Amino acid sequence: MVSIRLAVTQDADPGEPGTGEIRVALHATSLNFHDYLVCAGKSPTAEGRIPMADGAGIVEAVGKGVTEFAAGDHVVSCFFPDWQAGPPKVADFRGVPGDGIDGFARDIVVLPATAFTKAPAGWSHTEAATITTAGLTAWRALVIDAGLKTGDTVLVLGTGGVSIYALQIARAMGVEVIVTSSSDEKLARATDLGATHTINYRSEPNWGQQVLEITGGRGVDVVVEVGGPGTLAQSLQAVRIGGHVALIGVLTGVSGDVPTALLMAKQARLQGLIVGSRQEQEDFVRALNVSGLRPVVDRTFALEELADAFRYQEGGDHFGKIAVSW
Repeated sequence: MVSIRLAVTQDADPGEPGTGEIRVALHATSLNFHDYLVCAGKSPTAEGRIPMADGAGIVEAVGKGVTEFAAGDHVVSCFFPDWQAGPPKVADFRGVPGDGIDGFARDIVVLPATAFTKAPAGWSHTEAATITTAGLTAWRALVIDAGLKTGDTVLVLGTGGVSIYALQIARAMGVEVIVTSSSDEKLARATDLGATHTINYRSEPNWGQQVLEITGGRGVDVVVEVGGPGTLAQSLQAVRIGGHVALIGVLTGVSGDVPTALLMAKQARLQGLIVGSRQEQEDFVRALNVSGLRPVVDRTFALEELADAFRYQEGGDHFGKIAVSW
């Protein structure tokens, strides 16, 4: 079991917001694999770094020149606060909260208004805190990069935060979804959320071929690939000719063989991505406001139980998101 390096500290109040800034009382965060890597020391960062990339709360005050927010607004943080819009502009985590800069496992922050967007109307802080990383990653993979449309078919690997969001987004768009997992219980829950087909990859290790059979030999239009090199070959087998594989995760390792002959034969697009821009998050929030979609939160911990939350994440038994609320 990996050591989780966390300590509670008492810092000075950050004070009132300056020009272009807002003061936010934080009330929730959610766990992502990237947060785990930081807190477990597997992704080195500065000593004393405040963790957690996701943060949701209430605006307490706004600084001069801020017109987008007002006191009382419910807001959610941005993963890349320096990437406001347009094509990707970042290739590292130097500006990411909880890694290169301090994150949101704290009570109050004063930050540029551009580091937040409004939260979906009527959502709890716990629900909103799932948007920053997992929700926006799924949205970008399917809608921004793959151009998903009604009538398509999507393959989603696993039942973690990004995967369940992808299932929900795809179903809300009228898309058929195939879900893989090693747990029949989790596959049953995925079916309840609208999964069209499910595959237990332990009993069906050649699940790429089974996807082809399910789709009548055509393959899926989009694969949400969260495993990495250990699952990529099967994902390429499962995708249709000219399809899209969104490479999101590294759960099976950070390097490995890419079956280039199969990739060329399929003429598929393999695209890596890390979350998205603030503009894309605003677009996602608008979609959430009209779709009625609500995130799946497996379990919620108190802030002082953050280490316990990571232990629970480490066990891999969760379905959807793990949240922390205070």
